[in-house]
Amino acid sequence: MSERIVATKSYAFALNVISLYKYLASEKKEFVLSKQLLRSGTAIGALIREAEHAQSKKDFLNKMNIALKEANETEYWIDILKDSGFISLEEYINVSQKIKELLRLLISIVKTTKQNLGVS
Repeated sequence: MSERIVATKSYAFALNVISLYKYLASEKKEFVLSKQLLRSGTAIGALIREAEHAQSKKDFLNKMNIALKEANETEYWIDILKDSGFISLEEYINVSQKIKELLRLLISIVKTTKQNLGVS
């Protein structure tokens, strides 16, 4: 159930990241940080999609762990973009809330999966 929710939310987030990237590239002429955001922000959903057809529970856990790492990296790029003045506080709040929600969901999925597998 939560895997379906996180897949849907990560897809919507990727579309949001793509829009933000387009804005940063065309309006702010910022290409380096925005490209990093684009890469990590869209990778989250791709990894979750891969996990849907994992070969085993351990493979599923591995993909979700990597998605969690990408989400954490994405949060970093969002913070950098705000603190460097490339995005407004309003833009930051909007995208930051979404990545924090994805992080919470992914942390929950990873913890639950680890418990089910008896892994620490």
